[in-house]
Amino acid sequence: MAAALSGATMGQLRSWRQDRGHGPILRPELAAKPALYSFRDVLALRAFAHLRQDVSLQKIRKALVTLKKFGEVEHLSSYSLVADGDSIVLVGHEHEHATDLVKHPGQRVIATMADILQEFAPRPGVVVPHLLQPKLNVSVDPETQGGQPVITGTRVPFDAVAELVEDGVLPENIRDYYPGVTPDAARDAVSFALYVDSYSLGPRAA
Repeated sequence: MAAALSGATMGQLRSWRQDRGHGPILRPELAAKPALYSFRDVLALRAFAHLRQDVSLQKIRKALVTLKKFGEVEHLSSYSLVADGDSIVLVGHEHEHATDLVKHPGQRVIATMADILQEFAPRPGVVVPHLLQPKLNVSVDPETQGGQPVITGTRVPFDAVAELVEDGVLPENIRDYYPGVTPDAARDAVSFALYVDSYSLGPRAA
């Protein structure tokens, strides 16, 4: 699920958890095996997937090292990191001034904040949906079911609906099990489940 919502591949998640000398890029804040990512972790992972469209993993690691040198030790979802040419910058809250973290660490530059919540394409043939609304009838809210995707307007997990349809229940009959779930919502749940499942066999990339 973390891969599907962030756009990172399963291989990237494994790689980014490893310590290559300066600490991992991101280790899940919830200590569990197998790895269990929080909503904040997914936000950070999504930012890294955005960055990997334009810059190397080595530069991302260097940017994170620079952040630590600047005394920034909050969760990585707290920071707005965007690619700026061949560098990575930390964007301020005003979305005007930014600090270079790679090419000229500490130098102020002008940069625009990328909206990591929006749909984007991290790799050819892959489109990662909007984080908070991956489907018209499927939503993600950190305050609902711990951030697990649910049917919009309900607390019903999307995968519970998708499993019923896969077991032979028609979308038109899902209301017999979950009164608040429409046939269109059931179809969206199945569509999103197929998208999530595609990550289990996705490419391994660093």
